[in-house]
Amino acid sequence: MPTSQGYSRRQLLRSGCGFGYLALASLITEKAWSDARPAARPDAQPGGPLAPRLPHYPPRAKRVIFMFMQGGPSHVDTFDYKPELKALAGKNPAAGRQRKKQKRPLLPSPWKFRQHGQCGLPISELFPHLARHADDLCMLNGMHTDSSAHPQATIMLHTGSINFVRPSLGAWVLYGLGSENQDLPGYVTINPLDRLGGAQNYGSSFLPASYQGTRVTAGGTPIANINNALPSREDQRQHLDLVQSMNREYLRRTGTDSQLEAVIESYELAFRMQDAVPQVMNPATETAATRQRYGLDDKATRAFGTQCLMARRLAEAGVRFIEITKPGWDQHNRLREALPNNCRAVDKPIAALIQDLKQRGMLDETLLVWGGEFGRTPTDQGNGDGRQHNARGFSMWLAGGGVRGGLRYGATDPTGLAAVEDKIHTHDLHATILHLLGLDHKRLTYRHAGRDFRLTDVHGHVVQDLLA
Repeated sequence: MPTSQGYSRRQLLRSGCGFGYLALASLITEKAWSDARPAARPDAQPGGPLAPRLPHYPPRAKRVIFMFMQGGPSHVDTFDYKPELKALAGKNPAAGRQRKKQKRPLLPSPWKFRQHGQCGLPISELFPHLARHADDLCMLNGMHTDSSAHPQATIMLHTGSINFVRPSLGAWVLYGLGSENQDLPGYVTINPLDRLGGAQNYGSSFLPASYQGTRVTAGGTPIANINNALPSREDQRQHLDLVQSMNREYLRRTGTDSQLEAVIESYELAFRMQDAVPQVMNPATETAATRQRYGLDDKATRAFGTQCLMARRLAEAGVRFIEITKPGWDQHNRLREALPNNCRAVDKPIAALIQDLKQRGMLDETLLVWGGEFGRTPTDQGNGDGRQHNARGFSMWLAGGGVRGGLRYGATDPTGLAAVEDKIHTHDLHATILHLLGLDHKRLTYRHAGRDFRLTDVHGHVVQDLLA
């Protein structure tokens, strides 16, 4: 039967018109929407699932930029100064029976540390640009987590759980606060990993699918199918109205269905994104000075610099949670060559991002989180030029967003093997991030399978000493 716009449903499907935003919407809802359970938000409100929502209490930060350094950066070579390692070089830290099994000696850092800023924060020579912002950094030297295996530790950092599929940190943030820009996704992940958990790291699991992260590519076409040159804008709107009317009629008949609700919302968002995305995600519109500051003119820094610049533009546009990724920190060998290359790739862009946010008055309300899934051992891999995985003690840092700058919090033992003072578990980090956004991790819950779930499960505490 012909529609009011003069098209039959069969003609619409055969014509191919409007498939641009439909394909884009499919990208936005990939994978996670099919895993979503039929469940309504207990406190849903008019304006759709991404409408801005009030936090539990006044927030210190409005948004998060999470810089994930996949592979486990070596803390004893970057941000956790251990002069004792030099004196103990070549010695075996194990004792007794373990000494016979463990033949890997302690390996001092090949790089020098200096104190920087008024706070005197020790930072390796591998980060000369970031060191200029030492007074903005809140250094966490007592981090620890549950697993020293990459997949499990990566999923733990992103979802708070190793054993079960859980919503990602970004999905919980979006669920709790909504989005500040209804023309863009509230949660964007730039160049995410396709392995070590893949979509689980930015998925919504049992939360409504609208809260999962949207994949974006830096360095090419940010989002596939963002433009459709076949129909006019008016024709696309008519086609979308027809599809949405059928979706809503089906939803009315069947009742609550989070999968279908997410599809409806994603189609509308995809339509609006056709105008917003080209404007926000085009770094070519920046000045030559800005592009140079982020390192876009240098092959070594271009890839991560582009991510940092896109993150700043997305944050400025009101995106709530942004993740950028630098893989390749798994230095079991070639430590002296690979680690400096990794640090060089991110050092200048991160410093530019901090400077840019400060100049625009955004750093105080933007929480920066830097770190990997775990750290490295102070012992040698056995080849004289590498380190093993270490989940017992490692470093991460925060900046902006209501944290104390110039702070060195927590400590590992004299060799850097295990956290021993002011220890922070991944659950504690998650609780603190939510707190800075104005969310109580114990109250941010979702009813699923007969119980209330939360990001931190039954663990976690807010590290009050980190708050400005």
